[in-house]
Amino acid sequence: MTAEPVEYPEKYLEGLQLFNDEDFYECHDVLEELWADVEGESKRFYQGLIQAAVALFHFGNENLGGARKLYVSSMGYLEDYGPTHMGIDLDRFRADMQVCFAKLLEAGDKYPEGVELEDELVPKFHAATEGR
Repeated sequence: MTAEPVEYPEKYLEGLQLFNDEDFYECHDVLEELWADVEGESKRFYQGLIQAAVALFHFGNENLGGARKLYVSSMGYLEDYGPTHMGIDLDRFRADMQVCFAKLLEAGDKYPEGVELEDELVPKFHAATEGR
C-alpha cells in the first residue's frame, strides 16, 4: 500500500521557494499571510519559519542585534518539531542556521565587530528524505 502524496498549502510552498531564492522579505510576507489564517500547532511552526527569514533579512542588512534576537526566537519556535516536519529536513535546517549565525552568536552580549552574512553559509530548505 502506497501512501498518498501529502499536499501542502500553496503559500507554504511559495514561502519555501522564496526563502531558498534568498528573498527573505517576500518570504516573510507570504508566510505571514498563511500564519494569520491557521490555528493550532502549525501556527508555531510557521512563526519559526517567518522569524528565520526575518533573522536572515536583518543579518544581510547588517542589523546584527535584530538578526541575533530573531535567530534565537525562531530556533525556539522550531525546537519542538521533529527531525522532519511538513516535508522539510528540519534538523538540517536548524544545523545550517546555527552554522550561518555562529560568528554572530559567539559575540555574546557584545555588539559584534566585522561580522557579516556569508553567502555560502545561507541556509536552504531541503526536502525530507524517506525513512527519517
